[in-house]
Amino acid sequence: MAGNTFGRLFKLTTFGESHGKAIGGIIDGCPAGLELDLEKIQIELDRRKPGQSAIVTQRKEPDTVEFFSGLFEGKTTGTPIGFAIFNTNQKSKDYSHIKDSYRPSHADYVYDKKYGFRDYRGGGRSSARETASRVVAGAIAKQLLSGVEINAYVSQVGEIKLGKNYEELDFSLIESNPVRCPDPETAGQMEDYIKKIKKEGDTIGGVITGVIQNVPIGLGEPVFDKLHAKLGESMLSINAVKGFEYGSGFGGVLMKGSQHNDAFNPDGTTATNRSGGVQGGISNGMDIYFNVAFKPVATVLQSYETINKEGEKVTTQGKGRHDPCVVPRAVPIVEAMAALVLADYHLLARTNKI
Repeated sequence: MAGNTFGRLFKLTTFGESHGKAIGGIIDGCPAGLELDLEKIQIELDRRKPGQSAIVTQRKEPDTVEFFSGLFEGKTTGTPIGFAIFNTNQKSKDYSHIKDSYRPSHADYVYDKKYGFRDYRGGGRSSARETASRVVAGAIAKQLLSGVEINAYVSQVGEIKLGKNYEELDFSLIESNPVRCPDPETAGQMEDYIKKIKKEGDTIGGVITGVIQNVPIGLGEPVFDKLHAKLGESMLSINAVKGFEYGSGFGGVLMKGSQHNDAFNPDGTTATNRSGGVQGGISNGMDIYFNVAFKPVATVLQSYETINKEGEKVTTQGKGRHDPCVVPRAVPIVEAMAALVLADYHLLARTNKI
């Protein structure tokens, strides 16, 4: 299986399955001498872990990371950083009913056709549990990016949309509620709606907004390795993501060029920021902001029709512990992937000048 590594200089390779003994990763390219705050890394994992509130999956995993290499006396050594998160609360029997059939809108069918074999327990390698390893690497990348601020928050659940721009929000409120929406009133509406959807045995999608601030000018390349393109790639690699837009995004098509252009200030900043902090594929020093759309979780706890390995139609029902809405737990994943992209470009920028 290819495609388990992300990055060029700051590289992460992940391993493991949802119901295997452990998941984990190897980080290659992290510079030596970086003093790591291991508590901050665990805090990021705690933000993603299951069982943290009534509106997420009730799988109980401590998600404690254990490091095996690349660290000495609290600092990175420059060698590969190896780590693992051991699975402790698998219930593989919850998936025995889909051993010979395929869940709609899951990777089951294509995985089986591509490899001729699949681990049906929780989706195996294609499970979103793999993203815990990304959060570990992203937490280290954040510490490498001293001064750069990366925040993400839930801006929409179903039709409930936060009606404020990020400049109007207090990011310190993101962790004040289980939805991770920095507006208390909207967060309450979102939480009630997710609980209602969960009670119906159904799921709902949403949008996460990411904001990266204090980014230096010059990260990214002008042709194939555009900064926004790599950010899009990173976000689209997250399970359940269906869309990515940055800056003015799709709304920009409603404007004329004379309206959309960001006029320069004498100091090189821009009066507006419809470019979303990226021009010509290169960061311009303004805030980078983007939206990531997540589909409703494919596993619904209702009966549904599907096909088995013989192509016969069968009726089954979703079982097990699943998120009714994935976006509250995906916030730290979005931040982690953004950090991995920025860390990679941060190291690449060192090669561009004598």
